[in-house]
Amino acid sequence: MDDYDVEQQEPLPVDRDGREFRIEEDQADGNRKLGCCEKFQHTVSKWMLPEDLRSKYLERANCCPPPIFIILISIGELAVFIYYAVWKPQKQWVTLDEGIWTSPLTYKPESRQEAWRFFSYMFVHAGVEHIVGNLVMQLLLGIPLELVHKGFEVGMVYLAGVLAGSLASSIFDPLSALVGASGGVYALIGGYFMNAVVNFREMIPLLGVFRILAIVIFVGTDFGFAFYRRFVNDEAGLKVSFVAHFGGIVAGMTIGYIFFSAYNKKLLKDPRFWLCIVGYIVFVLFAVLFNIFLTPAP
Repeated sequence: MDDYDVEQQEPLPVDRDGREFRIEEDQADGNRKLGCCEKFQHTVSKWMLPEDLRSKYLERANCCPPPIFIILISIGELAVFIYYAVWKPQKQWVTLDEGIWTSPLTYKPESRQEAWRFFSYMFVHAGVEHIVGNLVMQLLLGIPLELVHKGFEVGMVYLAGVLAGSLASSIFDPLSALVGASGGVYALIGGYFMNAVVNFREMIPLLGVFRILAIVIFVGTDFGFAFYRRFVNDEAGLKVSFVAHFGGIVAGMTIGYIFFSAYNKKLLKDPRFWLCIVGYIVFVLFAVLFNIFLTPAP
């Protein structure tokens, strides 16, 4: 009888717990229909990740915990809008009136010493079109992003965009008020857009083109409404700045891109992460000093 070398044989396939796979079970799994949650996760992986990372995501994917950050933020923004539209009735819902301008949440240049306003303005919106556009976009992008990445990462990008939006507005449009979550929404858009462009070749071509085209159309339309509210519409008591859009999208294309392109990687070892963080901190410090010593605002 020939010698039988065990070490030269191919190892039996095992799962992550070291248990051997059974051929019958594998065949059954191959014919098993995917559930709704699994189908959704496969779709999310195609939209959010390049091909070489999808299998790793699907191994770990589950719906627990749910995308709680973006859902809670959206509920909070909707609740504040309903409060000012219903409990403090307005002339019309399309463009709210005095209620939002006297709100302690709105960013106003003369009240910038109340530091919470640099964040809280995201809960106040100028009308139905304003809040619907923001909520739809942040849910469409935020839920898949939070399923793939951690809620902490999505929250950091979103809030970085909100703060960058208000600080940029205080520098480049220092006499205007600011309402809406556009800074946070544009941070998610900026990070997702950069990820879509950089990973274009690893995505399904038609899907990649659709993603980029959809973002460009939305951004163009939303910027159009922002310019209208700032320079044309006189119904509101104060002019609303649109600079937060620029601040948010720049934050997204830097910090957001690093977070959303670093799936299954250690950010602390990535020099790009530290470069973006240091750059963001320098911007924040400059904006704070500008608002204290150089701003023309009252």
